Amino acid sequence: MERNLAYVALFAALIAILTIVPAVTLPSGVPVTAQTLGVMLAGAVLGSRLGFAAVALYVVLGLIGLPIFSGGTGGFGVLAGPTGGFLIGFPFAAFVTGFIVERWRVQIGLSAFVAAVIGGIAVLYAFGIPGMALALGKPLAVAAGFATPFIPGDLLKAALAALITQGMAKARPQAMLSRR
Repeated sequence: MERNLAYVALFAALIAILTIVPAVTLPSGVPVTAQTLGVMLAGAVLGSRLGFAAVALYVVLGLIGLPIFSGGTGGFGVLAGPTGGFLIGFPFAAFVTGFIVERWRVQIGLSAFVAAVIGGIAVLYAFGIPGMALALGKPLAVAAGFATPFIPGDLLKAALAALITQGMAKARPQAMLSRR
């Protein structure tokens, strides 16, 4: 129990630290950040429940005002912006990523990559694109078009998450909570 709490806190902190990596802001106002890498890793390494908890902790800490979201922002007002849907989707993306890695018993690198693509990209976009459309007052199709430039970077982050997860599984198999 205590170890699980430590893992949850560690991954929430990791996502906050990944926010410091300089973001590239697209014309839609949504920044391309390393946060999603942390979300994918939380699910792949910790599993569905603990991954969800870690990412939910990160989001809650940001919503109560800690400046840990992209650009050093925080507070509930962030939800009204173009990134609000993505932030709401973060915990669910981690959950789906972890769920797939837990249940799909193939080579860890492959399962982590597929899980990161489905959970970390598809699920996240399912939350983020409608949120962006709402915040920008644009049709859903236009918001989806705004999200298109994110896809190559997100695929790269999914591959990186898979490589890190695979490396962790080889170096410290006991740390791979998602595979227990």
